[in-house]
Amino acid sequence: MVGPQNNDLKNIVEVLKTYDGEGAAESDLKSGELSRRNATFNTLVAALVETDLLDVVINNELTVFAPTDAAFAELGLNPGNIGAVPGLADILLYHVVGGRVYSYNLTPGFVPTLNSAAVEVKLNGRTATINNANLPARNIEALNGVVHIVDKVLLPPTMDIVDLAISFAPEFSTLVNAVVQAELVDVLKGDGPFTVFAPTNEAFEKLGIDLSTLSKEDLTAILLYHVVPGRVYSSDLSTGSVATLNGDIYIDLSDLTIKDNGSIDKANLIAALLNVQATNGVIHVIDKVLLP
Repeated sequence: MVGPQNNDLKNIVEVLKTYDGEGAAESDLKSGELSRRNATFNTLVAALVETDLLDVVINNELTVFAPTDAAFAELGLNPGNIGAVPGLADILLYHVVGGRVYSYNLTPGFVPTLNSAAVEVKLNGRTATINNANLPARNIEALNGVVHIVDKVLLPPTMDIVDLAISFAPEFSTLVNAVVQAELVDVLKGDGPFTVFAPTNEAFEKLGIDLSTLSKEDLTAILLYHVVPGRVYSSDLSTGSVATLNGDIYIDLSDLTIKDNGSIDKANLIAALLNVQATNGVIHVIDKVLLP
């Protein structure tokens, strides 16, 4: 719920309706980047009305990353057609974080949103981006929270873990076939959330085992050894043991590797393919099959 009241402040929705350049860098205002004319939020407010989220944004203490009308227009969206967007409520909640989060408190990593998926914070010096969107105005105080303006609409994940793996075809076709063979599709398409350390096809080839010859029980044991309950982003990891659904693995952040119980060689976490978000979890790609 909202914190202590200050009669001089407006609620978040009123701030969006009456924004006049607060929180913008002086250089942006002088260059016209955030003039009153182009930093309007009519589409965002219309979207909140369409999704019945106005009360949520007014009556709770929140941080909102607010796309401008210009950001929505880049996607061909305006107050007249925003209501037809599939999954609109999920998109809006992906811009909202519980509590007050000021830009000077942001650190590199992932911040969970009310959508359940997280947005990624990157810092370049003192300048923060959210999912690679810029924050041309920051720390706009509201009665019930804080608003940061973003110059792009943030789009949440739309596929579950299984569908996401399929979309990478053919890179994870062996993994997908193994999940089907072990009858784990419904589990990994469920609510979760799960974190999956996903071996590539090449990783399965290096294993040198014909998966079709394994019993369902043995294959299930191997696959569940790659699954950790909850959403665990790379920024959440630390060196040490991590409990999977079938025993512990050991993560060493000094060289981005994972040690299993069943072999000497370590698996490498592929840095460019970490934190691949799904609707029900997150995938980290590895180059070796882990053996329990």
